[in-house]
Amino acid sequence: MSSCSRKILALRIHALAKTFNRCYHRATALHCPSGPPKLSPYDVNCILRTNEHTQEFFGGSVKSYDSNQLASNSPIEDSRSEASCVHTSGLLLGIFDGHGGPACSQVISKRLMRYIAASLVPPDDLRQHVLNGAQSFSFLSCHNDKARCGYEIKELYEKSFHQFANELTNTTLAGFQMHQTLENAFIRLDQDLSREAIEMPSLRTMSVAMSGAVALVAHIDGPHLHVASVGDCSAVLGTVTDTGQWMAKKLTNEHNSDNVGEVRRLLSEHPATERDTVIRGERLLGQLAPLRAMGDFRYKWSREQLEQLVVPQFGEQVIAPYYLTPPYLSACPEITHHILTPRDKFLIIASDGLWDTMSAMQTVHLVGEHMYGKAFLQPLTLPKQDITLGEISQMLTTRKAGLQKKPLDRNAATHLIRNALGGTEYGVEHSKLSHMLSLPQDIVRLFRDDITITVVYFDSEYLRNCPT
Repeated sequence: MSSCSRKILALRIHALAKTFNRCYHRATALHCPSGPPKLSPYDVNCILRTNEHTQEFFGGSVKSYDSNQLASNSPIEDSRSEASCVHTSGLLLGIFDGHGGPACSQVISKRLMRYIAASLVPPDDLRQHVLNGAQSFSFLSCHNDKARCGYEIKELYEKSFHQFANELTNTTLAGFQMHQTLENAFIRLDQDLSREAIEMPSLRTMSVAMSGAVALVAHIDGPHLHVASVGDCSAVLGTVTDTGQWMAKKLTNEHNSDNVGEVRRLLSEHPATERDTVIRGERLLGQLAPLRAMGDFRYKWSREQLEQLVVPQFGEQVIAPYYLTPPYLSACPEITHHILTPRDKFLIIASDGLWDTMSAMQTVHLVGEHMYGKAFLQPLTLPKQDITLGEISQMLTTRKAGLQKKPLDRNAATHLIRNALGGTEYGVEHSKLSHMLSLPQDIVRLFRDDITITVVYFDSEYLRNCPT
């Protein structure tokens, strides 16, 4: 290398170093400022509790659930959905983490559970519902549904749903298979998203097709818990051991490059000549972190389809380097079945914004402590039968000790978000939490992702007496 080249290289390195240091010091100043917190405790509580929701149930294995989400992206790319099946028993809960925009996660949060609910109805009953003109929304009773879609796109989605439902009525299976039902619903919706964009290209259908989302759906019916997942959302079961200790049981695997089995699966689906290009820099084709997702048809369609439908609108850069043997991305879910017991106390499902900040065991301990402490948020009530002064004294002593563990939040999902952002080894630090919530939009994504959490509480007494 000539002396002139060395000087040019040194100048470039110096310029890059200055840029990095400027960004670093700005971020550090925002994250760990020396001045007073920018948000008061009241402000923090208002922000954290804006999107929280609690739903209670009477009868069945689920007592209640707490849900919440906090945005990092603007608009938020996470979505959530919770609903009871109308024509069958069971509760459906979903977490959807979008990327490349919120379009795909918003759409599948509205549609996927409708596909699942219809699939659970026996074919003869479903045929009758279809003949009576049942709309897709009639298969679910939603508990926290705030998303809306336009009339034009709603008609398209209803048409796709009815085609799917009609096909289900003509299906004869040798016995009901929950795994197959969940898998078919995921794959069919993904196929419909693709077909809608190809046959009726519009700003809406193409925005859904070019964005993507990982998805996790839990179905709970009596003691039966099924979890279906594509991508890197996670489900964790909080269980009490014989000795009274909390145990975290993970029910999902992340579909990314850290999962050796997933990498082997992907490599086996492509020629050996692509071994070094299918995953580069720990990403699919050097671009996408999850190795399974819904939408993202730029990694599924043929090169000819991309050149015809996508390149004219988005440019040549939409086709990834080394795009040789598509599809590279799958929407087929990995499914786990767990039979609930009285020791299973709650289920946590969340997007990776939570799991980036704490482990499964940490979340279980936090929810377990919150579950115990939440009882002390209620007024003290004495039993109706006769009670001695000594027993009252013991109750007051227990309550006094418990009040020290009384949580600030009634909602367990909010409690987790508070600890995820402000937690230290000594507890939640207000100044840290305040500044994490007041980071400006252009830099907040460097420190935290969108966080969406649902915590489901089980009825131990019901599980103790119900047949499996």
